[in-house]
Amino acid sequence: MMQAKNNSIRLMFFVLMALSLTALACNALTRDTSVTVIPEATVEWIEPAQPVQPLPVLVTNEEEQLITLYERVNPAVVNITTYAAQDAQMLPVSQGSGFVYDTQGHIVTNAHVVHGSEQIDITFSSGIMRSATIVGQDMHSDLAVLLVENMPSDIRPLPLGNMDQLRVGQSVVAIGNPFGYEGTLTRGIISALGRTIPALTIFTIPQSIQTDASINPGNSGGPLLNLEGEVIGVNAQIETESDSRSNSGVGFAIPVSILERVIPSLVAQGDYTWAWLGVRGSSVDLTLVQAMDLPIETGAYIWQVLDEGPAAKAGLRGFDQTVTVNGRSEDIGGDVIIAIDDQPVHSFDDLLVYIALKASPGQTVLLTVLRDGAEQEFQLTLEPRPEN
Repeated sequence: MMQAKNNSIRLMFFVLMALSLTALACNALTRDTSVTVIPEATVEWIEPAQPVQPLPVLVTNEEEQLITLYERVNPAVVNITTYAAQDAQMLPVSQGSGFVYDTQGHIVTNAHVVHGSEQIDITFSSGIMRSATIVGQDMHSDLAVLLVENMPSDIRPLPLGNMDQLRVGQSVVAIGNPFGYEGTLTRGIISALGRTIPALTIFTIPQSIQTDASINPGNSGGPLLNLEGEVIGVNAQIETESDSRSNSGVGFAIPVSILERVIPSLVAQGDYTWAWLGVRGSSVDLTLVQAMDLPIETGAYIWQVLDEGPAAKAGLRGFDQTVTVNGRSEDIGGDVIIAIDDQPVHSFDDLLVYIALKASPGQTVLLTVLRDGAEQEFQLTLEPRPEN
C-alpha cells in the first residue's frame, strides 16, 4: 500500500516537471525575439574654444627704448668691405662699419678702414649692396667720408649729438659689424671723457670718449650713440692685452666735437687742415713742481719746441737741463703754459683741445707762460700741421 503511494508521488513529480519544461519550451518559442535598435546618437555641436593667445612679451621701459632705437637707427648703419688687387684679382682686405651722414649719400667711417683700398662695397641692413668711393679722409682724426650713388631712398641719416651734454655714467650703445656679424648692438656707459688717443700720424686725437660698450674688430667706423639715437662718437680703438684683438671693456670713440669740424670739410673739399703750435710736452705733475720749484701745480709743460714751428718763432722755450728727483730723471727749464687767449690751461690736454677745436691755421693766439717763476705773454700765429 505504502509502495503504491510512493510510486504515485514520483509519477506526479515527473508529470509536473514535464509540464513545467513543456511550458518553458512553449514560452521560449512564443517570446518576441525582435532586436531593439539603439537610437542614433544625437551629436551636439560644441563651439570650438577660442585659440590660445600667446603670452605677451614683457619688456621693460628701458628695453622698449633700446628696441625702438635699434629699429630706427640700424637701417642707417652699414657694413663696409674693402678690396685690393692681388694676383690679378680683387681680394677682400678689411671689414668695418659706417653710418649714413646725409641724404646725398655720404657715409662716415674710420680712415683706417678704407685707406689704401681699391674697391669699397657697402651693405645696408636690408641686404642692398652698393659701391662707394672715397670723398675725403683725414689721418690726423682717423675719419673718412665715402659717397654712395643711388642710395636707398628710405634711409634716414643719423643726427649728431651735443658734446657739452655728455656725462660720465651716461648710457650709450654701439652698432656695427664686429667680426662681420652685421647689425650687432652692444650697450654700455661713458666710462670717461677727455681721453687723448693716438692718431694715424705722430699727432693725437683729444677729447675722445672711453666706453665699456663692447667694441671689436669690425666695429671700427660705426656710431656710438646716446639713447636718443644721436651719434656722439665714431668707434675707433680698443685697449687690448698683448696680441689679443678682442674687447677688454676699454674702447674709444672719436668725439662728436671733432666730427662737427672735420666731416663738413671732408664733404666739401676732401681734406681738413689742423692748426699747429709746434711743441711737445706733458701736464705739470708734483715731481715737476718739486724739480722746478714751481708756484703752481697745474699747466702744460713744454719740454720741446720744434724747429721752425710757430712756438719757436714766437720765442717759447723747452727744457735745458736734466736733474734727478726721487731717483727719477726729470727734464726741466721749459716754459709752462697756464692760459691761452685768457682761457685757463690746467693740463697739456687742455692746450691740445683748444688748438684742435677752437683755433684755426692763421689765427693769432695769446699764450700766458710761466718762465723762471714769473708770468710772461707771447703772441703767435698758428700754422697748418705738417704731414707727419
